[in-house]
Amino acid sequence: MATLGDLELFVMIADLQGLSPAARAMSITPAAASLALKRLENRLGVRLFTRSTRTMKLTPEGVRYLESAQHALKILDNGKRSLTHDDGMLELTVSSDLGRNLLLDVFAQLKQDRPRLYIKLALSDKEEDLLKGKFDAALRFGKSLSLDLIELPVLKQHHFIACAAPTYLSAHSLPCTPQHLSAHECIISNSTGRPESRWRFHAPGQVEDVRVQGHFCCDDSDVARRWAVAGQGVAYLPLLNVVGDLLAGRLLPVLPGWQGEPAPLNLVVSHRSQITDSLRALHHSTINLCNEHMSRYSAWFNSSTAPLTVETPPTCHRLAQTPGNRLFPE
Repeated sequence: MATLGDLELFVMIADLQGLSPAARAMSITPAAASLALKRLENRLGVRLFTRSTRTMKLTPEGVRYLESAQHALKILDNGKRSLTHDDGMLELTVSSDLGRNLLLDVFAQLKQDRPRLYIKLALSDKEEDLLKGKFDAALRFGKSLSLDLIELPVLKQHHFIACAAPTYLSAHSLPCTPQHLSAHECIISNSTGRPESRWRFHAPGQVEDVRVQGHFCCDDSDVARRWAVAGQGVAYLPLLNVVGDLLAGRLLPVLPGWQGEPAPLNLVVSHRSQITDSLRALHHSTINLCNEHMSRYSAWFNSSTAPLTVETPPTCHRLAQTPGNRLFPE
């Protein structure tokens, strides 16, 4: 059985990719760190690292064991905090726009209700691997690709929406069908590491895929939303991210008869032991906040005052191609 100190050292070596920096971080000598690592490897009967003169790289066995070690240390840390009447720590990864513009009040209220709670928040649109143990949970749009993860639903009926600023739509033709977007200036996301230039739309009995292009591309949904508000083009974003802009008139829905891809919102964890009382409170508060925003949007959208069009010529037609080369062509 590995000791707690051995596990902490192993994780530290993996994080810092070296025995000497890990020894310094734990205030022990490199020789003592080397002996502790050999002791752990002997107990496990495997090599955890391949060593070179400069770095230490995890072996395949070390990669698998690292996930278990990180998870075990996190559980033990939460247990220690509970003994001191601490509310523990929440380490979450949240999409950039959702975290900055919708959930800050949720975290503030959660901290007010639980003064001893520690909150560690990472804002990123990239899908972090929760099985590596860096985060307790993630708030994500869309279904998880991993069967090992546990999803706590927040918003089941939710989808992407195409939207643009009134200034942009006043200066250009209104698209009547998804295919018309291929001639518009579109703001492209690349949160997966490559431009996501294919947008899908659903209408009763119809599904349309369209290749879009434009001069703006980024991996941050908050930046994409801000570009759209500034009139730089049409954005394709989760509806929840732009509800405030739609209600304020800063953005208008494009193709109101069509819906973008489904985007259910879930709070995702890698193990049921991570569903603490604090995480349950966060889950409950997030559900209430999202339902409140979506109810306001539904009431606005179904009202006679919803500005679904702008002053443009009465016919829909393709936009003339923007001069110059597009950056993200088909």
